[in-house]
Amino acid sequence: MDKRVASVEVREWGNLIGGEFRTSGELLEVRSPYDNSLVANTFWAPEKDIEEAIQLAQAAFAELAALPTYRRAEILRKMSAGVESRQEELVRMMALEAGKPRKAGRAEVERAIFNLRNASEEAQRIEHEFVALDLLPAGKGRWGIVRRFPIGPILAITPFNFPLNLVAHKVAPALAAGNAVVQKPSPRTPICSLILAEIALDAGVPAGAVNVVSCSNQLAERLVADERFKLLTFTGSGDVGWRLKTRAGKKRVLLELGGNAGVIVHSDADLDSAADRCVRGGFSYSGQSCISVQRIFVHRPVLDPFLTAFVDRVRALQLGDPLDEGTDIGPLISPDAVQRVESWVNEAIAGGAKALTGGKRQQTIYYPTVLTGTHPKMQVNCAEVFGPVVTVEPYDSFEKALAEVNDSPYGLQAGVFTRDLKAVFHAFDELKVGGVIVNDVPSFRVDHMPYGGVKDSGLGREGARYAIEEMTERKILVLNLGG
Repeated sequence: MDKRVASVEVREWGNLIGGEFRTSGELLEVRSPYDNSLVANTFWAPEKDIEEAIQLAQAAFAELAALPTYRRAEILRKMSAGVESRQEELVRMMALEAGKPRKAGRAEVERAIFNLRNASEEAQRIEHEFVALDLLPAGKGRWGIVRRFPIGPILAITPFNFPLNLVAHKVAPALAAGNAVVQKPSPRTPICSLILAEIALDAGVPAGAVNVVSCSNQLAERLVADERFKLLTFTGSGDVGWRLKTRAGKKRVLLELGGNAGVIVHSDADLDSAADRCVRGGFSYSGQSCISVQRIFVHRPVLDPFLTAFVDRVRALQLGDPLDEGTDIGPLISPDAVQRVESWVNEAIAGGAKALTGGKRQQTIYYPTVLTGTHPKMQVNCAEVFGPVVTVEPYDSFEKALAEVNDSPYGLQAGVFTRDLKAVFHAFDELKVGGVIVNDVPSFRVDHMPYGGVKDSGLGREGARYAIEEMTERKILVLNLGG
């Protein structure tokens, strides 16, 4: 494997507790998934620091909730500008700590810049209502005014795969609504969270309004059960997310969990466009996304030309160091992840599937793999691969294709390539998912749209406007003006 294209300066980062970066606790080394080189040092936050973070978040909540709207919007605008000013630093850090190729990292930073700016705008559009109460005689002379109030301190638990933008998806709407946050990042990718926290402080966020603590899963579960948090927002695996929900008590819970996204390519589709988008959707960041294309169902009359176009494009992807600008496919996040993907592919091949390309590894990199001849019960179909593996199978009727996509415990998003509007709206009615993406892949996401799943894929919706709804409480004021 090639040597690193550039040397790495190792910096020490503390956890953010109430506006102060603290270097107490046991050392947490952040290492590259590409070559295991040391990227940065941070710390496992001790229990006393975590307790103080909760207390300071409670105190900051009162201050933040009292801030006028224009101030919260201003802080978020400055955070957006701060991310933009440190764009290349963040892209490089994602390549180092997450193994994310620069092209994908640059797209993520651009999304985070938009996400923070959009949250600033949504802070100024939080809807309040006038309710006519005189629909009954008892309501004569009475008016109702409904306001949205921030719900209270929020616990945000974020994954490794989008170490900046998925943090922004939780922190930005919380601040827009007036809620303080304690965030637990993935221990594999904590540094992007700490850079964003540094940016938040520079933008003028009140001390304690944003806290970042690396801690064990055991400690995190205790935080989930803590009644001082009023909402848990979690992105990660389904098994963990649903277990945390049982520990959350009376607090609200938002879960953005896994998927094994399906795509339908009908015979009237633009096959070159479908092949291009399915390659991007299936193999960007080595498939380590909950809406990565995993299962493609192709109308039998166009199966061969689609497979030719698709496989040729997959074979053209460049493997290598995520710091190299030309790299398309970098490492999986850990050796365990590589071994799991390898075992699932081998299991499928042993069961009769055929690898049209890929099906092998190069140390921490798994080659982009296209399988056919699979069946629905194979793990590469019925579970979430979370790796660069896509299955392609034929179908004979559109109804059958819809049923194949729905034959999954997950329901995040699905893609449908067709020019037939009747088929489009039939798919919209029938697919059991949170989003149907037409003439594009399920991996498509614009950050202000409502995003979330059904079934085992989660609860609630992200996107600043929709997250703010979850992070606020309606309260009505009834005015008796009749005497």
